[in-house]
Amino acid sequence: MSHRIAAALCGCIASVWLAVPAFSATFADPPRIDPANLPRVGTIDERFQSYNIEMVEITGGRFWRPYRSRPDAEPTPPHPGSNTPEGMDAHLFRYRPPIDLTNTRLRMLAAALGPAYVRVSGTWANTTYFADSDEPPSLSPPGFKAVLSREQWLHVVRFSQSVNAQIVMSFAIGAGNRDATGVWTPDQAQRLLAYTHSIGGKIAAAEFMNEPNLAAMGGAPAGYDAAAYGRDFKLFYSFMKRASPDTMILGPGAVGATPAASDFLAASGHDLDALSYHYYKTVSERCGGKSVPETTLSEDWLSGTDHVLSFYRALRDRFEPGKPIWLTETADAACGGNPWAATFLDTFRYLDQLGRLARAGVQVVMHNTLAASDYGLIDEKSLQPRPNYWGALLWRRLMGTIVLASAVSFQSSLHVYAHCLRGAPGGVSLLVINTDRNASHALVLSTAAERYSLGATGLGDSDVKLNGSTLRLNVGDELPNIASEPVAAGMVTFDPGTITFLAIPVAANNACR
Repeated sequence: MSHRIAAALCGCIASVWLAVPAFSATFADPPRIDPANLPRVGTIDERFQSYNIEMVEITGGRFWRPYRSRPDAEPTPPHPGSNTPEGMDAHLFRYRPPIDLTNTRLRMLAAALGPAYVRVSGTWANTTYFADSDEPPSLSPPGFKAVLSREQWLHVVRFSQSVNAQIVMSFAIGAGNRDATGVWTPDQAQRLLAYTHSIGGKIAAAEFMNEPNLAAMGGAPAGYDAAAYGRDFKLFYSFMKRASPDTMILGPGAVGATPAASDFLAASGHDLDALSYHYYKTVSERCGGKSVPETTLSEDWLSGTDHVLSFYRALRDRFEPGKPIWLTETADAACGGNPWAATFLDTFRYLDQLGRLARAGVQVVMHNTLAASDYGLIDEKSLQPRPNYWGALLWRRLMGTIVLASAVSFQSSLHVYAHCLRGAPGGVSLLVINTDRNASHALVLSTAAERYSLGATGLGDSDVKLNGSTLRLNVGDELPNIASEPVAAGMVTFDPGTITFLAIPVAANNACR
């Protein structure tokens, strides 16, 4: 099965851990930035930075086994049966109980990233049965692999409301959700939508199914192709316009730059509200991928997001001209992420990807996941923030919805992204990523700024430092004070292997007023 996943992604590249080496400084003719004159190039959705909670997290079930887990430590499922995706090795997975969406710490951390979208989907959503009764069955009905109870979905709705994260989802499309001729039926979707509305919930956006170009793995009927998808999508589209007309329709939600993605989009045959796609540079080591951490700061690794976006932008221009583009699932690697996904090393990919996609006009980016497996923003056991979470928090606090041209090319090792500063009319924020592991680099600023620099003793560390102090939750489970350091106008240097936000509230940029 891992070969099929790999075919839908880009590139495969054995794991080595790295420390930040001794470094030098290279300041010859540094780029110059005048924040007041950076032009506006576009805008992004206020919920641009978003995240996924997989359906299997909600119901409980077999999800990607953590790299450090022991087979004898696996929890016992509450009932027999397996929700292992079709064709996948069961040893890649481990049972996990349902996520506790009422947890105070989890809600506090998620709320700090709001407003956002929370996408409840994933491969397992394709074959999950919604038990529309007060007493859910102990076993999933024929044709389904998991059971979603009313109580579990109520927790999803209340979580979304408490953390200011609107729900995005997909629906069941497996054998249990089809008539005698194999055609999709809306019964399950109708029940779930009706219950959602009855408890005061709302579905902001929906894809028909998760990753139609991996349909067999997702539980679709054998031989499910673009023609079958097109037939079913038309039924889904008509149903949604009647049952939940305010819900945005996204599609196709395919993964990778594959010809099949084009076929599924062409088969949709309806006006989408936004084109959606998924992107992972590779598959994780648990699924047979080969990934060398040394390459993760390279332009080849980081620019993969541009190449796949170009593919989907061309499809959008052909089939849905002018429609917004949403990246509804992404992380360092499919199949739960690589071992270093939970370290500072992946924060470069995460923030650089946000910067690139915002500059390119993508409206929403949903990280997989909020708190599950190695690529979660939050550790699923301790519910402690990982380095990517701290990067996400700084992005949320500083990078506004108006995107500016940074005036710095990628010819150097400095990747510079510019936005209007959130909450400060006329203010500008810069994200400066030094991908050089060995040398410091510099910019010349015409205006003083407030500096927030993220670094680590080693790039493979699970702790991250802000301006030299390790970021951790306070004793009372509160976020720490996110304090800046003043930077005078003139030359500003950036240590090797660091990520820096510069806030310039007095930039007086007219595009930001």
